[in-house]
Amino acid sequence: MNEDYPTFSDSPSNRGASVEECQRMIHKSLLSPQVRFLREHLEKAGCRVGDNFIKAVKCDEMGIAGGYTKGEGIVVCSNQMESQDDVDQVLKHELIHVFDDCRAANLDWTKCAHHACSEIRAGHLSGDCHLKRELLKLTSLKIRGHEQECIRRRVMKSLSASPFCSGVAKASMESVWDVCYNDTEPYDRAP
Repeated sequence: MNEDYPTFSDSPSNRGASVEECQRMIHKSLLSPQVRFLREHLEKAGCRVGDNFIKAVKCDEMGIAGGYTKGEGIVVCSNQMESQDDVDQVLKHELIHVFDDCRAANLDWTKCAHHACSEIRAGHLSGDCHLKRELLKLTSLKIRGHEQECIRRRVMKSLSASPFCSGVAKASMESVWDVCYNDTEPYDRAP
């Protein structure tokens, strides 16, 4: 997701973590193997991601777990985080967007196909749609073809929120699907 940061609120919420709890979970996530792997590969690609690049915030917009904005960094919506695993997942997903932004000199977030490609990669490489994650959410699913259907659903949700994808989201996603789904860099294969 590469959009403006969600709006913030001072209104109380009983859901999720406080900003302080979320910030502690972010620091713990930075030590996890997959997050460390992604940060190391970002550094190798010439893009340093310091600790202040990732911030916990309280978000007004429901259903948004976090986001990445070029030149500003990653936000994690504390009020949407209920566990350490939630924070780990958001960071893995958003760091794939950062990696894409870092390695692709011509990435243009205002082009729907570019945005779609990064969402496909982030969904595939972060494990957003691993079967066990979906089972834990008790979503209806089928075994065969589940991961790709889940990624397509999540990509469409993200693209539908982008003003640059109005009327072209599905076609943009389909036009880049094969290339982007099979692009597993910085991994040798999808984790």
